[in-house]
Amino acid sequence: MGMAASQARFLGLTARKTNTEYEGQQINQQRTTLSNQSANYYNQLLGMSVPVPPSTQDFTKTVYTFSDGALDNTITSLIAQADGTYLVSYTRKWTDNFAAVSAGSTVVTRAGEEGNYTYSVGAVQLRTLGTMPADPDSDPYLSTLSEDQRQNAILEEQEYLTKLNEKYGDADWQVRYTFNSTTKTWSPYFYKKEDLERDTVLYSDNGTSLSNIKCYTIGEAQETEEVKGTTARFEQDNTGRYISITLYDDNAEPVTYSLTTSTSTDQEAYNDAMNQYEYDKNRYEQSVQEINAKIEVIQAQDKNLELRLKQLDTEQDAIQTEMDAVQKVIEKNTESTFKTFG
Repeated sequence: MGMAASQARFLGLTARKTNTEYEGQQINQQRTTLSNQSANYYNQLLGMSVPVPPSTQDFTKTVYTFSDGALDNTITSLIAQADGTYLVSYTRKWTDNFAAVSAGSTVVTRAGEEGNYTYSVGAVQLRTLGTMPADPDSDPYLSTLSEDQRQNAILEEQEYLTKLNEKYGDADWQVRYTFNSTTKTWSPYFYKKEDLERDTVLYSDNGTSLSNIKCYTIGEAQETEEVKGTTARFEQDNTGRYISITLYDDNAEPVTYSLTTSTSTDQEAYNDAMNQYEYDKNRYEQSVQEINAKIEVIQAQDKNLELRLKQLDTEQDAIQTEMDAVQKVIEKNTESTFKTFG
């Protein structure tokens, strides 16, 4: 190999070596960038809060109840006062055996002309509640009563009217009675006139309503009343649990009642919290899967770069070996060309 050829070969190898070194530096820079991205994803994983399932204890509270005769009372609030008393709020529950209640719905038939309709259920015509009809004998219920009984029945209906208006709003009410052959008693059923005349209620050509219409009756219902801010004193046992309550009547006389202790869990609130937990857990797991997938992609890219870097390292070693050989040839050529004496 001549001097010029050797020099050219050496310069070419030097250029290749420089290129491989530069490409290796670029690969290392890319691997550093991938490493930073991977670290960021791991930091995201570390910064994520793992959802914790709710505990029923968080939705369970101690409930104190006491009975004063026919009424069951549940304490809803206790506020301690400086003098050792408490301001107490509690709900009173009882069963009203003569309350206005819903009785489902029935088909109603109307007759007459618009603005002057009469309404019937079956063969019984509805009449205005609380007023004596012009012909009491035409009413199946009133016709069975004496004159005095009819007057008392109308007074009773006026009480019904008050109950209905208090519970369902002021309205004109219609009534019919049905006979129970087993108990030998009559039961009233009430209808709001506005329900009978509502535009959304359609009647067929023969006057029969095409949908059922709400009706009401007198029946059994649970009633609740809340008493607020009553002054009371409590007695506790050695565990700190209240065992009795002392209230004061209208004459400021103390009356003591035994307290019953139980626990109550707000199941609806607990179910809502559990549903939220399931939602948060699914979102957490999905986020973890997405981040892990991104990390796997980065790891695959880094693996490819590592393999390429090894290839460049092998290529670098080969170039260096060839450069060493060319360097020796150049040295021999130089010595043989410029050496004067042996």
